[in-house]
Amino acid sequence: MKHVLIIGGGIAGVEAAIHYRKEGFEVELISDRPYLFIYPIAIWIPVGTTAFENVAFPLDKLAKRHTFTLTLDRVTAINAHTKSVTLEKGGERTVSHLVIAVGAGKMQPVGIEHTLSICGAPEQSLLLKEKIDALIRRGSGKIAFGFGGNPNDSSAVRGGPGFELFFNLHHRLTTLGIRDNYEMTFFAPMAEPGVRMGKKALKLMETLFKKNRFASRYGKKITRFEENRVVFEDESTLESDLTMFIPAGNGQLFIKESDLPLNNAGFIRINDYCEIEGVEGWYAIGDASALEGPDWKAKQGHIAEVMARNCAHNSAIAYGLKNGDKKSYRKHLTILCLMDMGKAAGFVYRDTSKAMMIPLPIVGHWLKIGWGWYYKLSKMAYIPRLPGM
Repeated sequence: MKHVLIIGGGIAGVEAAIHYRKEGFEVELISDRPYLFIYPIAIWIPVGTTAFENVAFPLDKLAKRHTFTLTLDRVTAINAHTKSVTLEKGGERTVSHLVIAVGAGKMQPVGIEHTLSICGAPEQSLLLKEKIDALIRRGSGKIAFGFGGNPNDSSAVRGGPGFELFFNLHHRLTTLGIRDNYEMTFFAPMAEPGVRMGKKALKLMETLFKKNRFASRYGKKITRFEENRVVFEDESTLESDLTMFIPAGNGQLFIKESDLPLNNAGFIRINDYCEIEGVEGWYAIGDASALEGPDWKAKQGHIAEVMARNCAHNSAIAYGLKNGDKKSYRKHLTILCLMDMGKAAGFVYRDTSKAMMIPLPIVGHWLKIGWGWYYKLSKMAYIPRLPGM
């Protein structure tokens, strides 16, 4: 049986492990944590709508269900020339067939330690909850949420979860009857954050900001973070008792230090079939890879899953396990998001021909909750997977 090693236990890596097994491969998945953290529903942890254990899905359950091997270890180095991977506990291995699905690293602006991120280490969602609960007990305060950009790769910007948590916190404060006691400001260095969703979506977001009395601070580069404020390039400041900031992604350190082909942001260069340039039998998928496509392209979970499924399919063809044509990820590049707002949601979609954001009062929030259950149940193969999802 053909063997594949997959490094990374996130959305891309898990999807790859499941579909490589379906293609008849022997699969080993290496992850540095024992659970799959479902980031799209982590927005509810800080506001107390869900518990951490409902978002952290045990990888051993998935491994047992889909009969792949799970190894808990951390990759410390990778060498394309010798086709080897070095593990913290497991030492160096030679790997002929490798799938890199380790996600992205994070840019480190000055003073980042004074912020917390909903897209960072999973434990930060719990720290955010502690800070929010303390601010609620205090009864008033200044709240600043934002995200940053990467000038070397615009696809590595992730602002959606920041907007979602911002709206959910507003909803919680409103439900408690204390929203008027808090100043809520969203900040970003770009002049039109969220513009990749399309002009109509941006206009709707502006309307929602005005309706909910949100302030904004856009178009100014962030110089540094301090304990209770954000400092911008013109030395203006934004005072804050709680700063949630999502830094843009870049290549992980061990990837940057490797001899893999990389773009300027440190992401792995691949072709349309997720094959790493110049390294036969090695693939990269998800946030670790350098996407090619339209200017508005974004690294999202559904794209990572498309890449994972295509990767398994293309590998099966390459190793003679099936016949057919290889599949490209590029035709699947879309923006697709159900942006939760606490008691409602907005359906966001963009492709090469259209861009839209459709308000979904009440039902949208329940659809997002339903998606969380669907994701877990379908990953365990307890229910069928919907086409295209």
